[in-house]
Amino acid sequence: MTITYADVEDAATRLRGHAHRTPVLTSTRVDDEVGARLFFKCENFQRMGAFKFRGAFNALSLFDDEQRRAGVVAYSSGNHAQAVALSARILGIPATIVMPHDAPAAKMSATRGYGATVVEYDRYTQDREAIGRSMAAEHGLTLVPPYDHADVIAGQGTAAKELIDEVGELDALFVCLGGGGLLSGSLLSVRALSPSTRVYGVEPAAGDDGLRSLRSGRIVHIDTPVTIADGAQTQHLGALTFEIIRREVDDIVTATDDELVAAMRVFAGTLKIVVEPTGCLGLAAVRRMAAELTGQRVGVIVSGGNVDLTRFASLVAPER
Repeated sequence: MTITYADVEDAATRLRGHAHRTPVLTSTRVDDEVGARLFFKCENFQRMGAFKFRGAFNALSLFDDEQRRAGVVAYSSGNHAQAVALSARILGIPATIVMPHDAPAAKMSATRGYGATVVEYDRYTQDREAIGRSMAAEHGLTLVPPYDHADVIAGQGTAAKELIDEVGELDALFVCLGGGGLLSGSLLSVRALSPSTRVYGVEPAAGDDGLRSLRSGRIVHIDTPVTIADGAQTQHLGALTFEIIRREVDDIVTATDDELVAAMRVFAGTLKIVVEPTGCLGLAAVRRMAAELTGQRVGVIVSGGNVDLTRFASLVAPER
């Protein structure tokens, strides 16, 4: 299946009036630290607190009448869960979400709050994809996976589209990487609107399947990584996302949990915003690569802000 920038443009039309056009924040202090001009596309201010609303709403809005009556099933550690649940409520579609039993409490609560039925599983011993496929087959539901879906990818690409529409062409763009929906969608937009931009995917150091896949030229499967970046605890890229990433990305880099915590502190202390660990991947990589970015215009997609406040406070608290 071929996905193009035209699909992103169509998604942007569907999302108009439903998704927020999130702000782009800047900070002189962070610019001075890095030595570059940074533009933060803040999807932590998106509906349900993350970019995932874009892809989920775009996908569900294309359901036919029969699919809408039967309902949707999705699997997610939290943000896609909330995105599908909220989109389904807006569109009047019954939703069932398969979530790990250890998902952040705030994400679990919000998903139920949007009206979805939550089915819990053990992320370390059970296969969420198999559970989702089984439920779809048994109950006649439409499965909308969190990243390997053409309409989801197109929707996610609208965040980068908005960023470039607002600030112009960039020298580099850093995008969080889990299953690849946000990165592959962003690549479609960047190659159409700012083709000379270097695009970097950033994933947790403990879950470097994307980097290993890019280097080997094939999708590498790993065990569920142990990292505070719960939104990027994926085991592999998707077939659709990998094809776009392999073709278009400049490189994939990683960030450690310690670097994510440091980036969370920068967001909270300097930009005065709450960002979940996964959303800090881009800034963490920028800070490490500062010497390579001197004097450049750099975009960072901040993927979300859905973190339990008790957990957030424990992570950003100064070391004693």
